[in-house]
Amino acid sequence: MTRIHPTAIISPLAEIDEDVTIGAYSVVGDAARVEKGSVLHTHVIIEPNTSIGANCEIWPGAILGGIPQDRKFKGENSHLIIGKNNIIRECVTIHRAAGAGQETRVGDDNLIMAYSHIGHNCTLGSGITMANMVGIAGHAIIEDRVTVGGFVGIHQFARIGKLAMLGGYSKVVQDVPPFMMADGRPADVIDLNTIGLRRSGVSSAVRINLKQAYKLLYRSKMNVSQALGVIEADIPSSPELDYLLDFMKNIRLGFGGRQKDKPRG
Repeated sequence: MTRIHPTAIISPLAEIDEDVTIGAYSVVGDAARVEKGSVLHTHVIIEPNTSIGANCEIWPGAILGGIPQDRKFKGENSHLIIGKNNIIRECVTIHRAAGAGQETRVGDDNLIMAYSHIGHNCTLGSGITMANMVGIAGHAIIEDRVTVGGFVGIHQFARIGKLAMLGGYSKVVQDVPPFMMADGRPADVIDLNTIGLRRSGVSSAVRINLKQAYKLLYRSKMNVSQALGVIEADIPSSPELDYLLDFMKNIRLGFGGRQKDKPRG
């Protein structure tokens, strides 16, 4: 049974599935959709062209699907798509995309804590834990099972690889490779996320190989190209190691250490 508080404002063009709860003074805009089992607490705003997946819980003050903070945006039709089983806490803002037909996308099973902001055209994977007051600029990519500490700022077009961990108050201006821990202003890789790898079921042998690759990349006197050559020659291959190597090789294709940022000039 769907429960909608009498003070809530629901557009006649919105789609509300069964077993949805919408609290007092919440607003659901045109062409928005809220799927089965989701809960919108009081004072939640779902802007037009926003889709909320099943069994999400959205806390007071959250504004989802607002227009992008981008000078290039001219009112074109764009979208925000949020997957299932997400917890979005108080006063989180997530903007829809800039560019006709473009989308900002958030995957499944994420915990996004209070006062965080996710900018236009971002892509977030699944299983992410994001602490309070994180700011993510436009076009960033945050892959699966990343942990982001409180008050972190992430530069536009940055890519954070899966199972990475970012320390609180970090300033992230370059890509952070998968499986790594990064911290500082600007953030530097400081270690391998061994605990996260173990909790994700990565075997001991692969963890040892990734640790060796980390030491070659960040603790040897070799440059990145030299380290990659030694890793490929000497360390047994695995899907995790291959993914790390591919990520590292692609960083040089972009600008400023961000592989998704188009080269300048």
